[in-house]
Amino acid sequence: MSQINVKAEADLEAPAAEVYATIADYRQGHPNILPKELYDLQVEQGGYGAGTIFRFKMRGLGGAQSFYQRASEPEPGRVLVEKDIDSVQQVTTTFRVTPLEHGQKSHVEISTTMLPSRGVRGLVERILVPMINSRISQKELTLLERVAQRRSTQV
Repeated sequence: MSQINVKAEADLEAPAAEVYATIADYRQGHPNILPKELYDLQVEQGGYGAGTIFRFKMRGLGGAQSFYQRASEPEPGRVLVEKDIDSVQQVTTTFRVTPLEHGQKSHVEISTTMLPSRGVRGLVERILVPMINSRISQKELTLLERVAQRRSTQV
């Protein structure tokens, strides 16, 4: 069963350090970058970066789906990975932040992989998930830029 892969990326007019800090902060930053399709983020353990365990919900494909995930930082300050803890679909989202212009701007890539469901639902997921998740990630990038810009002016 091959994975579904979705990627969205953009150059943001916000400092790379603030962008990453916003993504990694599951209590104050991350909730503010979630589009309306992603909601009810609940931190169960930690709250910043690696080791954070959280739940959230996603609207799409005619209903709501719940996720239970753990964050890791394979490259602290640059790469944060959110991975399902107990799902058959093994949804994994990776945020990659690359500094531009001496860190004053940033290139951000959000990539998600998942295993499709079996049968007809899996076929529908292969068609719709890339379209839906790509749009959601683009909205998330826009919100991320705004939130990170605000954070950088508060410092």
